[in-house]
Amino acid sequence: MTSHPSGERTPSVLIVDDEPLIRTSIADRMRAEGFEVETADSGTAAVTLHSESRPDVVILDLMLPGMDGLEVCRRMQSHSPTPVLMLTARSGETDLVIGLGVGADDYLSKPFSMRELVARTRALLRRAERYGAPEPDTADEPPVAQVIGDLQIDHSARQVAVAGATVHLTRTEFDLLASLARHPGAVLSRTQLLETVWQWPSAGETRTVDSHVRSLRQKVGAHRIRTVHGVGYALDGSRP
Repeated sequence: MTSHPSGERTPSVLIVDDEPLIRTSIADRMRAEGFEVETADSGTAAVTLHSESRPDVVILDLMLPGMDGLEVCRRMQSHSPTPVLMLTARSGETDLVIGLGVGADDYLSKPFSMRELVARTRALLRRAERYGAPEPDTADEPPVAQVIGDLQIDHSARQVAVAGATVHLTRTEFDLLASLARHPGAVLSRTQLLETVWQWPSAGETRTVDSHVRSLRQKVGAHRIRTVHGVGYALDGSRP
C-alpha cells in the first residue's frame, strides 16, 4: 500500500487474466475504487510482478496459457503469502478445491458482477489487516493448544497435526478450522463462518464456505467435519 499525506493508505492489486477485455474492465473498476493497479496477461509475468511489487491482493484467473492459475498461486504463496481471489469459468469442483488447497482465499465464477468483485476484494484486505491481531472479545477463544480427539491445533503457532503428523493448511483453511474449533461439536451456519473467517458483513454466496470445507476435509479427514444439511458445519474430532 502507498501512504497519502492524509495518512490513508492506498491498497494495491495485481490483476492476472489473459483476456484483454476482462483484464482492462477489472483494472478500470479497481482504479475507480481507489486501488493502485498492476496487470499481467500470463502466469510468468504475474509471478515476476508479484515478486517485484508485493501487491496487497491478487485477482487471478484460473485458466491461463502456459503456467496456469494453480501453479501461479502456488509460486506466489511460497514466495510471499498474499490474499488471492481466483476467477474461474469452470463448473467442476476439482480444480477449484485444488486452487483453494494451494492458497487461494476466495473465488468467483465467471460471469460475475464488478460490484461483487470489489466487495470480495475488500473483504480479503480486511482479513489481511486483521490477520494476527487479537479479537476484541476473547472470552470464546480456545486455549493456545487444543486437542480434539487425535486432532491437535496450536492456535498461537497456527499449526495442525492429525495423529501426531503435521498437516499443512492454507491461511484460510486454518482460520476455518479454528472457527469450528472454538465450539467443538456445535453447528456453525455458513453465514456465521462467512462473517468470522471471510469478514463478509452479509450472507452472500455460501458456496465459498462449502468449497473450502471440501479442501479442508481432504487434509484433516472428511469424518472430522460434520455437515448439518440446510444449516452448516460442526467439528467433531472424536468421530471414527
